[in-house]
Amino acid sequence: MNTLALSHRFSATSLRRALNGAPLWSVAVVIGVAALVLAPLVSLLHIAAQGEATLWAQVTADILPAALLDTGMLLGGVAILAGSVGIGTAWLVTAHRFPGRALLSALLPLPLAVPTYITAYIYVEIFDAAGPVQMGLRSLMGWTSRADYWFPEIRSVYGCIFVMSAVLYPYVYLAARVMFLTQSASMIEVARTLGASRFKLFRAIAIPLARPALAVGLSLVLLEALNDIGASEYLGVRTLTVSIFTTWLNRGSLAGAAQIACVMLALVIALIFIERYGRRDRRYALSTRRPRVTQPVDLSAGSGWLATLFCALPVLMGFILPVAFLLREVARRSLSEQIDDAFLTHLLTTIGLSSAATVAALAFGIVLVTASRLARLHLTKVALAVAGIGYAVPGTVLALGLLTPLVAIDTGLGVLWKALTGERVGLILMGSAGGIVIAYLIRFLPIATGSLSAGLDRVSTGIEDAGRILGARPRELVLKIQIPLLRPALASAALLVFVDCIKELSATLLLRPLNTETLATLVYGHASRGAFEDGSLAALVIVLVGLVPVIQLVRSAEARPKAASASP
Repeated sequence: MNTLALSHRFSATSLRRALNGAPLWSVAVVIGVAALVLAPLVSLLHIAAQGEATLWAQVTADILPAALLDTGMLLGGVAILAGSVGIGTAWLVTAHRFPGRALLSALLPLPLAVPTYITAYIYVEIFDAAGPVQMGLRSLMGWTSRADYWFPEIRSVYGCIFVMSAVLYPYVYLAARVMFLTQSASMIEVARTLGASRFKLFRAIAIPLARPALAVGLSLVLLEALNDIGASEYLGVRTLTVSIFTTWLNRGSLAGAAQIACVMLALVIALIFIERYGRRDRRYALSTRRPRVTQPVDLSAGSGWLATLFCALPVLMGFILPVAFLLREVARRSLSEQIDDAFLTHLLTTIGLSSAATVAALAFGIVLVTASRLARLHLTKVALAVAGIGYAVPGTVLALGLLTPLVAIDTGLGVLWKALTGERVGLILMGSAGGIVIAYLIRFLPIATGSLSAGLDRVSTGIEDAGRILGARPRELVLKIQIPLLRPALASAALLVFVDCIKELSATLLLRPLNTETLATLVYGHASRGAFEDGSLAALVIVLVGLVPVIQLVRSAEARPKAASASP
């Protein structure tokens, strides 16, 4: 046997060992998905590089300064307000007893079900100069015009900070709540014995121990605020996202929009780096010998009612008020009569697109997670990490970056079809539902892979080893062992991806085909025409659908501490 044959045999044996039974096609799928996620980002850089030097000078002089200022103010304000509300409410309901505590701990996450753009539309209707609040004040006080009094302007960067914080604070609340619930009682009790006040316990012990989770929650808040286009545009805040949208569609400058999008990507990378830096070298573990957690202490009557008020206000402003407004408008305007063929078509379009993206995300998620678990290739780990960055890419940036790849795929399919049949075929993905599904898949695939990875990590490798000893092949391991054990994680991932697809506005707005509406774009269209009330029914459907995963998140957050505090 010659040297070449030995080398070939050795390489084949090494590859089989590295694959560890994982089919070669599954590894190829993992790499392909990573390439799909990177394609819009590479395309974005290519489009931006094609712009002339004078265009970049114009962008940096006329657009970027105001956009960066508004974006910085928005992110800074949302981080402070949403972080303060989320951390403060989580500590109050975890460490203290006060009237309504049990109910409020369940209600505080509910604002996550209301998209930011819907909340913005509602708050303008309520708090604008022609809204019921200011009209009531003028009637009560005898004021005749805005010159007679001062009222906060909802259509401003400060109004946008308030609106987004009212909706997004539950990201911080849920992260902080889980960490506070699982903190060991011994450290708190020792600090109390040494005379530490309640505030010092909170500042010197609870916050530092929860810092990794708080960094994750705040990063999610900032990424969601950065991705928003509906609320920012409607409230007159010129963020980077709004600037990309207006530069692309209103000014007709694709290269200029791509250049702004690259700046926005740099900001996203900076946010991710800050989040990783915030939890560097930090781990949190609950003692297996003494898993007793902190018990809440009673507040005095006055302090208790103040705590109730502090925890009730976010629920009122972020959930009860928007939902009550939508219910009132649906009843007052008899909007149930809008449930006609056109509305049902929009509803079915929304469900169809979301369902297709959910199925694709689950299918690819299963392949990615199982292949990376079986294979011992460093390449699969890297590809899985690359596939997870899609959620951090704002929908507007993703839509812009997908233009060139979608056109390239359509061109390739057209050439192939013509070679096979001799006939021309039009655009298949670009300007069709396929483009929206691909954008949904890239953006929300990390939700599926994250949920499935967490579920698979709970499966003991001993079960898989036993299956191998009994002669099970890799395919049988996946189909008969891993997937059945992943059913709860699959259900959770499907629900989260489906609802996020229904609420997604930015990518849908830019990639939808002509004369195609989803519930999100339908609400956006009514608001753009100054008649948001006419879209109240569609908005209410989005909110009600969004309640399901939020309730599931609440149950999960409350269940983890109970499991952690159980006896070994």
